[in-house]
Amino acid sequence: MSRLIVISNRVSVPNPMGAKGAQGGLAVALSAALREYGGIWFGWSGQETDEFTGHLDVQRNAGVTTATIDLEAQDVDEYYNGYANRTLWPLFHYRIDLTEYDRNFGEGYERVNARFADNVAPLIEQDDLVWIHDYHLLPLASLLRQKGLKNQIGLFLHTPWPPARLLVTLPFHERLVTSMLACDVIGFQTEEWLESFLHYVRKELELPVSDDGSIEYEGRTVYARAFPIGIDYDDFVEGANSPEATAAYEKLRKSTRGRKVLIGVDRLDYSKGLGERLDSFGRFLTVNPDMAKDVVMLQIAPPSRGDVASYQQIREDLERKAGHINGAHADVAWVPIRYVNRGYPRTELAGFYRAADIGLVTPLRDGMNLVAKEYVAAQNPDDPGVLILSRFAGAALQLSDALLVNPMSADEVSETIKHAIDMPLAERKERHAALLASVRDEHVGKWTDDFIAVLANPVSEDAAPLEAE
Repeated sequence: MSRLIVISNRVSVPNPMGAKGAQGGLAVALSAALREYGGIWFGWSGQETDEFTGHLDVQRNAGVTTATIDLEAQDVDEYYNGYANRTLWPLFHYRIDLTEYDRNFGEGYERVNARFADNVAPLIEQDDLVWIHDYHLLPLASLLRQKGLKNQIGLFLHTPWPPARLLVTLPFHERLVTSMLACDVIGFQTEEWLESFLHYVRKELELPVSDDGSIEYEGRTVYARAFPIGIDYDDFVEGANSPEATAAYEKLRKSTRGRKVLIGVDRLDYSKGLGERLDSFGRFLTVNPDMAKDVVMLQIAPPSRGDVASYQQIREDLERKAGHINGAHADVAWVPIRYVNRGYPRTELAGFYRAADIGLVTPLRDGMNLVAKEYVAAQNPDDPGVLILSRFAGAALQLSDALLVNPMSADEVSETIKHAIDMPLAERKERHAALLASVRDEHVGKWTDDFIAVLANPVSEDAAPLEAE
């Protein structure tokens, strides 16, 4: 049976079986896939070395084999902090005003992708399926082909894909996209991002594209599809019912003293719309003074990419906004915004989600957003909270029974918060039941099986998933 070779920028060593840690959605998804199908997860260790040697650190934890390499400081600066996070990330989230084009960034990106190819290629056996993840490694499939690999190679992009009119602002955009066409399957979170990619291929590369998303390139057929990712539903629900989650639930409910709780959980990133969210909540407090002291907003925002200047600015701006709103509205017994700049294990987050009457998930642009799905899964079906969700998150296409909002309109979000607070129990239960069915049925196992089925046999849309070990 074919093994699965997963390649991503970072490798998260899985927790021991049964332990509940703080792994993110992608890490949980890939760990689950590798436990089921077997194989290796390859990527950067997150550590720096004075001189790149290609040394592999191979480990086996919780049924998953990982192989990692260390990178030089210059690699990290140019490939990761530079091209990945100061060029591609803002561009793919439609923020060309923040996109930086630097030749050194591009050279570092190509160099590190070549190092990935050099070190992972010897680990790949003839019948292995290769699954590359995300914007850090877009040229990798082409580099593996140059080494003679004829394996089935798939690429999944976890971010949005920008419209062609934005992508063409990227120097050498044609070369980047044609390198992706060395894959057999290219996956996107939603039909919207898929359509943007296919439009670029037709318009800029002038390649034939079939109605089913098949692309003809250099005598090969590349299959582009949408595969919306989900959460590990059973594992998350188990964690949500754990003693740690119960303790977190009780802690938050007790400390808020019967007030309505709004919760947001996001990495500290400009794509998440955190500043706009605080502005919207501030507008709600101003417009609804009679309700203001009966609500509390908990915003959990772990820092990310601290070496990138724009992220340092985001943190300063949010701290200033939170302080301004609290200063304008708080009194000695109540502070409206609890702004927490740290992360929590998933089990504690599940308890916080359940304790929250409203989930605020309002990114300006997001590939999917699994926080929205986790919030739904954590709720008590007999007394569920209300999900307020940005229409610009990929999850909005599946979670249409949420209250969908334009996160850039403070008035709209403010009015929707009031609507959520006033919503009767019957409507809350009806909406939650529909949301929960989607989250439960479109779980990460289905996402994995769907992608691997097409990768193993891309010609047949009805291909059966590989037999698990």
